[in-house]
Amino acid sequence: MKGLERDLGLPSVLAISIGAMIGSGIFILPALALEIAGPAVIVAYLLAGLLVIPAALSKSEMATAMPEAGGTYIYIERGMGPLLGTIAGVGTWFSLSFKGALALVGGVPYLLLLFDLPLKPVALALAAVLVLVNVVGAKQTGRLQTVIVVVMLAALGWFAAGSAPSVQAGNYANFWGDGIGGLLAATGLVFVSYAGVTKVASVAEEVENPGRNIPLGILGSLAFTTLLYVGIVAVLVGVTDPGSVAGSLTPVAVAAEQTLGNVGVLAVVVAAVLALVSTANAGILSSSRYPFAMSRDSLAPPSLSAISERFGTPVTSITVTGAVLLALIAFVPILEIAKLASAFQIMVFALVNLAVLAFRNGSTAYEPEFESPLYPWMQVFGVVTGALLLTQMGTIALVGAVVIVVGSVGWYLVYVRPRVSREGEARKAVRQQLGEHALTDVAATEGEASDVLVAFTKPVGADRERALLSLAADLVREDDGRVVAVRFQEIPDQAPLTEHATVQSTEDRSFEARVDALGAELDVDVEADEIVSHDTKHAIVNFAAKRGVDSILAEHEPLRLRSRLLGDPVDWVVRHAGCDVLLVDNLGYDRPADVVVVGEGGPYEPTAVTVGNAVAVANDARLSLWRPTGETAATEDGAGAGVAYESELSSMLPASVSPGTYRPDGGQLPQGDVVVRRGADHRVRAALFEDRPAVPATNCTTVTVFPRSERRPGFVRRALERVVF
Repeated sequence: MKGLERDLGLPSVLAISIGAMIGSGIFILPALALEIAGPAVIVAYLLAGLLVIPAALSKSEMATAMPEAGGTYIYIERGMGPLLGTIAGVGTWFSLSFKGALALVGGVPYLLLLFDLPLKPVALALAAVLVLVNVVGAKQTGRLQTVIVVVMLAALGWFAAGSAPSVQAGNYANFWGDGIGGLLAATGLVFVSYAGVTKVASVAEEVENPGRNIPLGILGSLAFTTLLYVGIVAVLVGVTDPGSVAGSLTPVAVAAEQTLGNVGVLAVVVAAVLALVSTANAGILSSSRYPFAMSRDSLAPPSLSAISERFGTPVTSITVTGAVLLALIAFVPILEIAKLASAFQIMVFALVNLAVLAFRNGSTAYEPEFESPLYPWMQVFGVVTGALLLTQMGTIALVGAVVIVVGSVGWYLVYVRPRVSREGEARKAVRQQLGEHALTDVAATEGEASDVLVAFTKPVGADRERALLSLAADLVREDDGRVVAVRFQEIPDQAPLTEHATVQSTEDRSFEARVDALGAELDVDVEADEIVSHDTKHAIVNFAAKRGVDSILAEHEPLRLRSRLLGDPVDWVVRHAGCDVLLVDNLGYDRPADVVVVGEGGPYEPTAVTVGNAVAVANDARLSLWRPTGETAATEDGAGAGVAYESELSSMLPASVSPGTYRPDGGQLPQGDVVVRRGADHRVRAALFEDRPAVPATNCTTVTVFPRSERRPGFVRRALERVVF
């Protein structure tokens, strides 16, 4: 694939970054911010510059690790996945186009101070020239940017130095008159003045020595521009009467006229036009690289990534961006839309900080030449303050950002999702953490004392009774545990318990004899008992708590209508027991040779794994770990991670383990003798609707595991497991 030429040095990087910032932020926004915060607008500019630092550091780090065209899109797509990458790419592309159009339209009022010109035709002509310059090449763009920035800074420097002696201290009176609310609102408004600081990252693929030049360019330009903004705004407020420039379209020219006369106005007009043209130029350069980068990753049509043989630039991408810019200037009320796009820019900066967290925790191949200091607190600070600034942007700005997000999601669903199966580092990091937690949970259940209560709530016959006791014996054998077999008899409330509890029936004696004989045969400690009560479900839970058993094992009873409405005793036990509960669909149990533990796409339930492993070890059987797959299977990275997780889990277990897959939509599990699976998370819903995992029907004994409450993962963890595995 043809690459972009690296011919942008540090001067060009600084020029692009400074030129991208010094535009509407100093020539248009001070007048609007003064109406909100009064003289405290000076502090608002300083505060906004400080709040940009986390995103600047994060972008500098990621740009040195991935010096590729696309900047923000690349980082968020790699870190957070194609969906958020699409949102960031589309949204930032439009927001930069909006800002470029605003810069051109905002620069014309300064020209109107000298010439009688139509606004839109002049803006359209300037836009067409800048698009042509960008088509010719990045080197020419960087050179033009350098010239513009030098002339612009000279004019602004002369204005500041010449006006400083005219500053009146009285103009700063009532500095905090609009309070903290006004300060934060003004900070949110002028925040967009610094949004261009990281634009150079979008052309990182064309920067010489990116490990050095990108961080120096981004951080150096931010520090310089912050001091410049604060100094010029302080002079502007100090030389004008309070309120005299609030709402003006040309606030710097108004100030210059009072201190420097017509010559000062001329200098400011030159500086303003150059600054705003510079902003538009940098906007076209950087925004055109977003569809270019998205196209290379199959998130946009392939024609957008074609590079001209003649000019070495992505002509199609630049042309499309230019067409959008011209359409915005010609037909759209650009000031309002630019403000909406700025709100989205704040959200993108927050995502950039999150992307660094994702890369640091999820990618072993992430090796930046520059690392952000104070990690991760700097990134967390950036996310929190970004959210705070968004609350100051107003309802219209937030709604506009939502519209951009919804449109981007629609594009992702229609175009991207059928073509792309990648996933971001954040998903990998979360999956890795969840997998490690699941493995730790499995290890925690190994080697525990394992006393099992086998609860008989009705006569089941000798064969099924033997099957349940044999299963319980296999569960406790490895840890020298005990099996407690109890017949629970429920009598009417009006019948006294003493009459039934003190007299042992023939069935009771026969039950104890069978249990004793079976205990000797199975070579485990088996104890038989009988409990008479008015409420079987409470009796089971109370007996289990009193004896301190680790598990209750009972036959699963199909829920009849009455049970669904009023509650089945065994299902009530599931919801209230302080220990694990194992419900058995009992089709016989006699030295199984194949034991299957079934997953649901996430980590295997640790207690289910422990049960399956114990049965396999006790019978020298093969243990199989089966997970769902099919047309809606996860990404290749997800599938690979699932295999790696199963491999590590297999190495932890004493049993001989083999993995496999099944299709939830009608596929078959292997022909095993015992299947172990996790019970439903929602106990009440399970009792009412028999909500059970989507596992194909089996023709063998099935053990459904309901772990004790402290071992049940919370809702958030279960939701994350479903998403990332």
